[in-house]
Formats: sequence, structure tokens, C-alpha cells
Amino acid sequence: MYPGQHARLRPLQPAFIMAGTGEAVTYRELDARSNRLAHLFRKHGLKRLDHYSIFMENNSRYLEACGAGERCGLYYTCINSFLTPGELAYLLVNSQSKILITSVAKLEIAREAIKVCPDIKLCIVGDGPGESERIVGLTEVTANLPKTPIPDEWLGTAMLYSSGTTGRPKGILRPLPEEPPKHNLPLFDFLTKLWQYREGMIYLSPAPLYHSAPQAAVNLTIRMGGTVIIMETFDPERYLQLVQQWGITHTQLVPTMFSRMLKLPEGMRKHYDLSSLEIAIHAAAPCPALVKDDMIKWWGPIIHEYYGATEGLGFTACDSAEWLAHRGTVGKVLLGELHILDETMKPCPTGTPGQVWFKTASPFEYFNDPEKTKEARSADGSMSTVGDVGYVDEDRFLHLTDRATFMIISGGVNIYPQECENLLITHPKVADAAVFGVPNPDLGEEVKAVVQPMPGIVPGEALAAELIAFCGASLSRQKVPRSVDFEKELPRLPTGKLYKRLLRDRYWGNKASRIV
Repeated sequence: MYPGQHARLRPLQPAFIMAGTGEAVTYRELDARSNRLAHLFRKHGLKRLDHYSIFMENNSRYLEACGAGERCGLYYTCINSFLTPGELAYLLVNSQSKILITSVAKLEIAREAIKVCPDIKLCIVGDGPGESERIVGLTEVTANLPKTPIPDEWLGTAMLYSSGTTGRPKGILRPLPEEPPKHNLPLFDFLTKLWQYREGMIYLSPAPLYHSAPQAAVNLTIRMGGTVIIMETFDPERYLQLVQQWGITHTQLVPTMFSRMLKLPEGMRKHYDLSSLEIAIHAAAPCPALVKDDMIKWWGPIIHEYYGATEGLGFTACDSAEWLAHRGTVGKVLLGELHILDETMKPCPTGTPGQVWFKTASPFEYFNDPEKTKEARSADGSMSTVGDVGYVDEDRFLHLTDRATFMIISGGVNIYPQECENLLITHPKVADAAVFGVPNPDLGEEVKAVVQPMPGIVPGEALAAELIAFCGASLSRQKVPRSVDFEKELPRLPTGKLYKRLLRDRYWGNKASRIV
């Protein structure tokens, strides 16, 4: 249902509540705010299919910033709030954005970025005052605008960017039908049914709203007339407190959040009543099997997994029972047509890893980048890939092994490091881990692990030897790290995705090629 309809049906119900402050915004207020911002967009010349961007941490103005675009027929780009000015400027230029919405906390970065973005005519500070004709405060510039809908409402949607873990981020553009905002894109109708969304649901969002999964989940909760509890940042015990406090029914997490909660003291984990939870979704990064085993034992068979790139090429999913029957799977295909192909584009036998290709379920292109779009498609244009590697079992359940980019070739043997990462993260002294190939003059590449120790654990040669021995007890010799380095914190996005490229590049230096 269109959020404007909920403003009439349940005007005083909170559309969302900020977990940290308790600030609640009702459907009536969210509707009024979104309408005022929509009028401002039209006032500044934004017409259907134009672009604007949002660069903010999780705060109470984020949802109206998205909602206004969805009733104006605009594409809005939610940008990673941890980017540098240069990275932000690249996305603003690449997305052809005309307006940037930011926050007080991010204003210094935004101010620096827009110096080299002449097409940004207006920078709106969502939660603070303005300071010039170009940088204005949201409340000030919308105060006298109507809280009723604009006369020419059209359905808008997000144009999100790939995470950039294998290169420059790429904007993912979906066709936008010329329909009113009360309609929904078919993909979102599919997700609403799959995720068992319902009227009266209470959704806990622990992740950054700029990321595709929470952005979609929160959007759909609002369309269902539910209430969203938004965590400003994730904290494992605070998450459990919120489930009990608000009677959370639905949530979506990433595997690192599972790991952090599982490492809480047992008494703390058992202290909170989690019985209100109906379904917990996870995706975005591979989940170690032992971690998922422990989560199902703790929360029961309510944990559902899906695999689907932001590009929307295809979609697999499984519930707890299916996962337990096909341990390690990311599910069976529900959207698109799956193909596992070798380097010659020939089908791989059942159980043999190859590159994951889909006959596309949802049309897309990389915005303003026909070359990248072409690279992601097969020669005949009928299939697309994001470079993931995996295999299907005898029941056609998909198992991912890695991204093709991070495959290690050591002495002619292909090694997919995810298996080693999944094992390391289960060690009680390991908070996070990354495994990748580094140059070896004899073998071409050798396996390297970089580990973030748990708090209070002293890194050093003794711990490195312990971890190598731990891996050696479960993995074949070629998969075991030859060395372990330590970092205070790995460059993992709040969305759960690891910027492994940043770690790996330190070991490859200025080499033009990663193939030796």
C-alpha cells in the first residue's frame, strides 16, 4: 500500500522509531514531510527520471529523503556514509545527481565533495541549518511548502551502486514504469511475500539504510503499514534488548552480526526474550556453517537466507529446514534461470564450481557505463554475472564458494578462500578474518590470512601458529594459510561486506597484474 494511504488509515501509528533516542515519527508526519520535500524537488526543476543522492548516517530524516523521490518519479542514490570526499564526488557526478541530501555529521565531507560537482545545485542538510544559498537546511526550505501531494506524482525508486569491492562502484539502473506511486515494482511484491511481511509487523533494522537490503526491507515495511525500529549503529546486546523491548517480529541481519551475538556471554544471550521473532533474514555475505548451526539452535527454525546481487540478476532462497538438509546452501532459484559455467562458457557438472550466471530475472544496466554492462553479460547478451563462483548440488540448491576475483591459483591448484575464512571465524580468539592470495615466486600465489583478534587477545607468532594448526586440522594442506598477519580491525563495511581488495593490494604493491 502507498504510504500516503497509511497516513489516512493509521495517522498516529509510528512509521518508525529511532532506537537510540526513542524519537517516533508517525505516518501522518512522515507523509507530510515527504510531500513537502517532493514539492521542493519540483520547485528546483527535478522532473520524472531525474536523479538525486542521499549521504547520511541512519537518522530520523532518512526515510522522508527516500519517500519524496518515490512519489516524484525520481531515481535516488543512497550513498555509503563512510566515503571520502573524492569517493562521494565520483558518485555524485556518475549518478548525474542534481540535489544532495546530507546531515550535520556528514556536512564537512559533503561540502568538500560538491566543490567539484557543478551539477549539484542544492545541498540539503536534513537535520540542521543551512549556511548559504547552495547549502540549505531541510526544515527551513520546506516549512512553507504544502504537506499535500504534488499534482504530478509518479513512482520513483532507488538507483543503488555496487559496493565496489572489485573496482569502481557502478550504478544499477532499473526501468521505471510510468505508473503512480501506489503501484509497486514486481520485484518488491515478490520480496513482500517471500519475507512474510504482514500488517502490524514490527521490523528491527540493524544495518545502514544506504545498503540495498535494509533499504528495501524498510521500504516494504512502510508499504505494509508496519513500524520500523532503526538502530543508529549495531551493538550485539543492544540488538537483543530491542527485540524484547519492542516485540520485534521481523528483522534482517548479516553474518558478522550473528557472530558477534554468539560471542556474547551465554547468560547475556539467555537473558533476553526473543519469542516475538517470526522470521530473521540474512544475506549480503557468506555465513559460516557453524555460525548458522548455532543461530538455528538458539533462535529456532526462523532463519531464512537469500542470495541476490543488487543488480537483481537472479534470486535464490532457503528456509532453515532446507538449509539443514543442504548444509551451506544459499538456496534454490526462485527468480531467473541459473547456469554454472566454466571458463569456456560450458556447463559445469553437478558439484563442480564454476562462475554463476543468470538469465536475468529483472532488467538492469550499469548507469552511464555501457562497457561495464557489456562486461557483466555473456557474449550473446542473454546472461549476466557479478563474478561469483559456486556449484549446484543434486537437488539444484546453489552453494557459493567465492568471488572469481579472489580465487587463488597456487601451484596450478584453484583455491577458493571462503572455506578457510568460514573456519577461522569460528575460532574463539578470532573476531574477523580475510583470506586471499599473495605472491609466491615458486607457486605463483600462496594463501595468506589476515585476522582481527577478539578484544583482549594478544596477536603474535604464537597465535599465528595456533590458527594455522587449527586450519590444518580441518582443511587440506593447500587451503591452509602459510602465514597469518593481524589487524586491529578489518575493512568490513557496516553492511557486512569485506573490502578484501584493500587488504590484498598491500601485498601486491604496484604490480599491474594479480596473475603470476
